[in-house]
Amino acid sequence: MQSPLFAFNETQTQERWSLQNKQMLRVTLEGQDDILARKGTMVAYQGLIEFDAEYQSGGQARTRAYTGEGLDLMRCHGQGTVYLANLAQYVHIMDVEQDGLTVDSSHVLAMDSTLYHEAVAVDSMYGVSGSGKYQLNITGHGRVALMTSGAPLLIQVTPDKYVNCDADAIVAWSTALRVQMQAQTHSSGVWRRRGGTGEGWELSFMGSGYALVQPSELLPPQNAVIGQGLAAQFGMGQQGARGQNQGNVWG
Repeated sequence: MQSPLFAFNETQTQERWSLQNKQMLRVTLEGQDDILARKGTMVAYQGLIEFDAEYQSGGQARTRAYTGEGLDLMRCHGQGTVYLANLAQYVHIMDVEQDGLTVDSSHVLAMDSTLYHEAVAVDSMYGVSGSGKYQLNITGHGRVALMTSGAPLLIQVTPDKYVNCDADAIVAWSTALRVQMQAQTHSSGVWRRRGGTGEGWELSFMGSGYALVQPSELLPPQNAVIGQGLAAQFGMGQQGARGQNQGNVWG
């Protein structure tokens, strides 16, 4: 049998975390090194691997109900190789060190089970779409796989060079950074896009660290019900941000 498809064979590597390609994560498990992955993102696996829903404590459930920020995770454990992907988004592997990582939960694909995550408040007196008042802090030592819509930009923040990012385009940033949410608008209503430019809320980062931005202010529809009309396929209507699908910003 011959086909150009054979150019897409499995990636051979000794790394535990690696990319099969730009849109697919490959993780090797050896029995004692569980990972937590977003529910429903397994596309293939080899070996003896089991998938269990990750328990959510009462405190975590209450926090998620109040903030709208949280993760639906499954625990992947056993021996073998698991492949993870979500809506053909670009996948990026990051090492979480002592400083920690703050991220919008919608961009998290998987993480080491040794990492700890909790919802934190972002300085703002208003709730906005995209990156709102609450984000996830991921701390500890381990690796996390993030997803972006397209190839992202990693911007370094220094004490003499602060960075502003669109609140709908920011993916993650170093937890050590000082963050303030603002809307530089001259109109009487803060909800109006600034001066007719189409720009609205932004996050201002100060200190020392990094900010990760994706080349899109929209996410693909999450959990849209296919077969329920054009609106559902594009995450609108009852599948939009104001309907049943609260994690979708295509409203």
